[in-house]
Amino acid sequence: MKNTARLIAILSLSASVASCCQAPKSEGPVYLDDSQPIEARVEDALSRMTLEEKVKVIHAQSKFSSAGVPRLGIPELWTTDGPHGIRPEVLWDEWDQAGWTNDSCVAFPALTCLAATWNEDMSALYGKSIGEEARFREKDILLGPGVNIYRTPLNGRNFEYMGEDPYLASKMVVPYVQEVQKNGVAVCVKHYALNNQESKRHEYDAVVDDRTLYEIYLPAFKAAVQEGGAWSIMGAYNFYKGQHACHNEYLLNDILKGEWGFDGVVISDWGGTHETDQAITNGLDLEFGTWTDGLTMGATNGYDAYYLADPYLEKLRNGTASEDVLNDKVRRVLRLMFRTAMNNDKPAGSMCSPEHYDAARKIAGEGIVLLKNDNDVLPIDLSSAGKIAVIGENAIKMMTVGGGSSSLKVQHECTPLEGLIAAAGDRIVYERGYVGDVSGSYNGVVTGQDLSESRSEEQLIADAVALAKTADAVIFVGGLNKASHQDCEDSDRYHLELPYAQDKVIEALAEANPNLAVVIISGNAVAMPWIDNVNAVVEGWYIGSQMGHALADVLFGKVNPSGKLPFTFPAKLEDNGAHALNAYDPADLSVEYKEGIYVGYRWAEKQNIKPLFAFGHGLSYTDFTYGDAECAKASVKAGSNVIVSVDVTNSGKVAGKEVVQLYIGDDESSVDRPVKELKGFRKISLEPGETKTVTFTIEPDMLKYFDAAKHEWVLENGKFTAYVGSASDDIRTTVQFEVR
Repeated sequence: MKNTARLIAILSLSASVASCCQAPKSEGPVYLDDSQPIEARVEDALSRMTLEEKVKVIHAQSKFSSAGVPRLGIPELWTTDGPHGIRPEVLWDEWDQAGWTNDSCVAFPALTCLAATWNEDMSALYGKSIGEEARFREKDILLGPGVNIYRTPLNGRNFEYMGEDPYLASKMVVPYVQEVQKNGVAVCVKHYALNNQESKRHEYDAVVDDRTLYEIYLPAFKAAVQEGGAWSIMGAYNFYKGQHACHNEYLLNDILKGEWGFDGVVISDWGGTHETDQAITNGLDLEFGTWTDGLTMGATNGYDAYYLADPYLEKLRNGTASEDVLNDKVRRVLRLMFRTAMNNDKPAGSMCSPEHYDAARKIAGEGIVLLKNDNDVLPIDLSSAGKIAVIGENAIKMMTVGGGSSSLKVQHECTPLEGLIAAAGDRIVYERGYVGDVSGSYNGVVTGQDLSESRSEEQLIADAVALAKTADAVIFVGGLNKASHQDCEDSDRYHLELPYAQDKVIEALAEANPNLAVVIISGNAVAMPWIDNVNAVVEGWYIGSQMGHALADVLFGKVNPSGKLPFTFPAKLEDNGAHALNAYDPADLSVEYKEGIYVGYRWAEKQNIKPLFAFGHGLSYTDFTYGDAECAKASVKAGSNVIVSVDVTNSGKVAGKEVVQLYIGDDESSVDRPVKELKGFRKISLEPGETKTVTFTIEPDMLKYFDAAKHEWVLENGKFTAYVGSASDDIRTTVQFEVR
């Protein structure tokens, strides 16, 4: 139905406005075709709209759409959940799926995996692919990507984001945004801002100083806007400075639209709007999800009862609200419409194509992280391996269903066991080992898997150990899942430890067979009390439709792992800054970010804490040797770039990719600053024996800190150190330079 309505709207654009001779303010030029500037077309459309029509386009008309102006041939806007795949169609006023048979999708890896590629080309491929799927499904707005910073490993929604470091997230979000929008589909970057936990997410007030806000929690959003050109932003649920983030004067008007010059649309998260006056004045443009069912509000349609609907219209009619403010909102929505729904130059898009499955597999392969590999347990050589025991529920459990709004209905999902069997055949033998979450449905999407189990915990472990003792190699596939209080929207984890007695299983397997590789499926760090007894550990993430194939590629050596952690794995929860300072409590309604700028590796280095696995860590099946870093000039004038270069050689026996990381430390700062901060990275591919020179350009802005008193970024004179290495805790070479 939507496609037909859209076609009629597009075909009638040229005629409908011109023919509306009875329409208010119909005089003036008609700017409808793409040869005219968008701003002229926006102003022309705005001049022809009635007050009622203006209000109609700034709030929802259904669960996932907002109204157009049929009289003027302006089509409605359609949104869809992402950011890992295109959500199935839902009923007009409900969350449950509509029962279509042609709305399955490709599930791409979760954004933690994308960030773990440390490869901007992979981000571009991701954006292009998911943008094509959204375009094919006639979606105008993709509700993603997410770039909230990883503050605590208990946050249930961390798997949807890009890690703990603002620089990494900033660099990885931009290509995603640009490539999605080339399809005529707007991204909606979320959740702006300070949505760093799911507990009490509608109620807690984030208490954050300005320096921390600007240095840690805003840069990725700023990059998405100013470098990526994002067309829409989603407000967060939480409070900040006593105001909801979806209508927040400081975040939306002062920073986003004021300092950053954002010309797009601020969209509320579903249920994130709470009051008409603040929604009018504090920067919200398009309201969604205030009621859960638009048809049960009594005599008045539920959507007309929205805060930016009839209550706003009444204020406009009685003169207590300014039409100038309304016009700014409508201009933004019209601008978005011309960029998306009324963009006649959009490509056709594609859905579930071989290219998209290939992209999902490639991105997953580059994001999988080899955390430990003593005694070269991995890769498993299929030319000589005999029986391979695969153990663990996550080897068979579908992970694309559940977890909240990112839940998908996939055309196909290759589980780890299926992928390993496809690669190794009947050498693979399976045992479950533990029972975790046996559910398999979300909003009417059902996996169809029967995960029921009658054996006791003790028997499951005994059967797994018996199999492991007879195998040449053992692969345990465990971790978290998308159940509540694991990696799931609307709930945080209770603890850092693995659930379902998995630690017992792993300990028993390690004792039974030294050729054990543990694969963790998760979007979060987990505790590993067994780490000294296990030779190989892999972080496998939630990697979507091609999960099994991508894992098999890495475990059997078809793909040399090159992923690097986008966040720190603490050895224990108290090694995380927010938890060390008792600055996270799921019951708190006022959450003070006491750790300030010391998030992730910044905190670990400040406190001299050895993490379980450091930010940026990731091994390879080959070795890389670094030469001495060189700086083109040891002393530069303020305002000049600094050039740092280093030679990197593949000193191993197989081809591989290395992420060369650049960190900067301010050695003579007058204010407290981290030991070092990520300011550059390059992913390079090297054949055995090959050497490449990696060059970094350090711009003046990269050396600044935010002075909250002056409300400006400050560059101080003095000495700085460039740290170049393979991880934040694996610095291979340093070079010092001075800014005068």
